[in-house]
Amino acid sequence: MATKNNTLKLKFDSARNLAPAPESKNAATIASRYDLFVNGKFEKPLSRKYFGSINPATEEKLSEIADANAADVDKAVKAARVAYDRTWKKMPAKERGKYIFRIARMIQEKARELSVIETLDGGKPIRESRDFDVPTAANHFFYYAGWADKLPFAFPGKDPEPLGVAGQIIPWNFPLMMAAWKIAPSLATGNTVVLKPAENTSLTALKLAEIIQEADLPPGVVNIITGTGATGAALVNHADINKIAFTGSTDVGKIIQRAIAGTNKKATLELGGKAANIIFDDAPLDQAVEGVINGIFFNQGHVCCAGSRLYVQESVYKQVLRKLKDRLETLIVGDPMDKNTDIGAINSKEQLNTINKYLKIGQQEGAEMYQSSVDIPGKGFFCRPTIFTNVAQSSRISQEEIFGPVLTIQTFRTDDEVIEKANNTPYGLSAGVWTDKGSKIFNLTTKLRAGVVWANTYNQFDPTSPFGGYKESGYGREGGLHGLAPYLNLDKDCSFNRW
Repeated sequence: MATKNNTLKLKFDSARNLAPAPESKNAATIASRYDLFVNGKFEKPLSRKYFGSINPATEEKLSEIADANAADVDKAVKAARVAYDRTWKKMPAKERGKYIFRIARMIQEKARELSVIETLDGGKPIRESRDFDVPTAANHFFYYAGWADKLPFAFPGKDPEPLGVAGQIIPWNFPLMMAAWKIAPSLATGNTVVLKPAENTSLTALKLAEIIQEADLPPGVVNIITGTGATGAALVNHADINKIAFTGSTDVGKIIQRAIAGTNKKATLELGGKAANIIFDDAPLDQAVEGVINGIFFNQGHVCCAGSRLYVQESVYKQVLRKLKDRLETLIVGDPMDKNTDIGAINSKEQLNTINKYLKIGQQEGAEMYQSSVDIPGKGFFCRPTIFTNVAQSSRISQEEIFGPVLTIQTFRTDDEVIEKANNTPYGLSAGVWTDKGSKIFNLTTKLRAGVVWANTYNQFDPTSPFGGYKESGYGREGGLHGLAPYLNLDKDCSFNRW
């Protein structure tokens, strides 16, 4: 046994002692201060206030960001309304599609710079920004550019009309990609936009504003205003907003629901999650373990659809647990700009404090905690990948969203048992199933109360596929054909003359 452990230690040490391979920060240009993007140009905030944006891996200040107040929000909404009435809704749909396509191409051209900024500002590994976030953002603009002049065919028998001005609020975990998810379908359907990014990850949204400006999009069609929660509240409560699109916490989603109740504002809400990842005894276990690692650790757990609850069939539990622990020991935690890094920085000190709070809660509840032995940097916000076993179904770490690299593991015996356990949560955003049998996959996909169920894979996204949840994970869909409907009035009878 000692020889085996020594061999494993040598293997783990070898995996972690790779020569540094940092991406150059010189690939990106970050201004020392950013203003608000309103009516096609950058303008100083009427509030005259700014706040700092820091690199969570180093705690160094990257830039100062404008803090919009209610008057700034009103100015942006008025610009969007004028652009909608005078320009955007009157423009032939095929011309709108050309603008959206141009934005997509420019995102591709600036992909390296955008990925570097995303990593510096958000703390995620450069591999994730480079290989997933930025390409997926571009792909959403490409996809919806194609739909712009085909809306009557998307909704046969209807006469689709835009709603007007869309107020959009996005979170800090996928800043550029979430901006694309919201802006692209809104523009394709003929709406104008006021977008508010998260206050601690605003930089790629502001870079997107520069791209939009360079693409010669008509002034006011897209406005990007930065600020804190008060800015978002002013946007939600503005009387001239026709549609709210929000991605973020369930608690804030409920506040938005109450705020727009009794108004004519439409809304889509993509909220929290506590996804179940289910491994059956006939699954390809090595593939499943890698899928679990991808689903919760490679993204620091900073995704609402993270597979943070693992259910393993009892007969293979010990084998899966051993493989998981072995794989955890090979993961590299550290500089997000290093191409070898698997797990980057937690986005903020506040979020790291929340994760640490739940680590204590899990231990107090009697769960057994296992963390990898990797060294973490002394500066910045980092957390070792963590596994909890001996977890009760009612445990807080099993029921509440942690939003960090923390995995709870439970066992099951039968299909019915795991379906009941997986559904026993307030959330219903996503799930994963690992099995060799197609019949089992179809049985679970019809019974799991989750908006997305992956089979023998995890965290795979495509612009043609809708995404959204049930229960406290929100309502409405983004992506695919389904992502167009929330931005359209589909109540009128069919008339193709305008298209």
